[in-house]
Amino acid sequence: MSNIPLGSIYILIAILLWSSLGIVVRLSGVEIHILMFYSLLISLIVQGIILSQKNYRKEIPDIKTMMYPAILGCLSLLNTFTYFYSFKNTSIANAVLTHYTAPVIVAFLAPIFLKETITKKTFIAITVASVGLWIMLDGFSFKEKEMAGVMAGLASGLAYAIIIIYLRIQSKNFHPLVFAFFSNAVIVLLLIPFIRDFPLHALWSYLVMGIIHSTIAPILYFKGLQYVTANRAAVLGYIEPVGAIFFGTIFLSEHPSVLSLIGGALIIFSGYLTLRNSAS
Repeated sequence: MSNIPLGSIYILIAILLWSSLGIVVRLSGVEIHILMFYSLLISLIVQGIILSQKNYRKEIPDIKTMMYPAILGCLSLLNTFTYFYSFKNTSIANAVLTHYTAPVIVAFLAPIFLKETITKKTFIAITVASVGLWIMLDGFSFKEKEMAGVMAGLASGLAYAIIIIYLRIQSKNFHPLVFAFFSNAVIVLLLIPFIRDFPLHALWSYLVMGIIHSTIAPILYFKGLQYVTANRAAVLGYIEPVGAIFFGTIFLSEHPSVLSLIGGALIIFSGYLTLRNSAS
């Protein structure tokens, strides 16, 4: 691991943290917008305390540049809501696997918007990961009642791909914590009109998501994007479905099929190829 760039490690840790998200969403027992609102509110409190320190205050952007975190906030709201909706309406595996059509979309968008060239190793990694993804998907039968969750997962995948491209463009202009704070603030402001109560029984889920999933993981991910290309970050993201299915098996007894295990092995191998490519 000593030869693996720090940026790849940041992204990998963030993705592993995010892989437990579906479990928290499913076990929280509250509506999606309520879960998003209170978890992000806690995240804002934690991030605000950090930003109040002298070393960070100078990183707060000028009011004229606030539109960029605001745009990220709108994109993140769409991405998160559709992703959570997918968790609520289909299996953890179906949700994360449809969501992770994003790297394939990024592979085609990056040369257009970022002028990034797709290296041979990256192309092989994307191909291997894509094959693994569709093998895993083939192991699940979509019941009619689950189609809404599957379609939401695909919508979140498209939104996520756009976010990856957007972050790659803007990540060098903002401190990761500042970008996360103001984009989360936009989501909270957009959700306020729909909040009517505070389900106390789900306080644990607000804390876990607010501190781990909405603060620590995004900061690590934004930091990593300062050092690696969008394509490499996207392919590393394929590790999340493997982690999510593992957590689903442990906590929700959603046992993966043989096809899922084969596909997961290919996904892990694609992540290895990406790490080796980043180190070369």
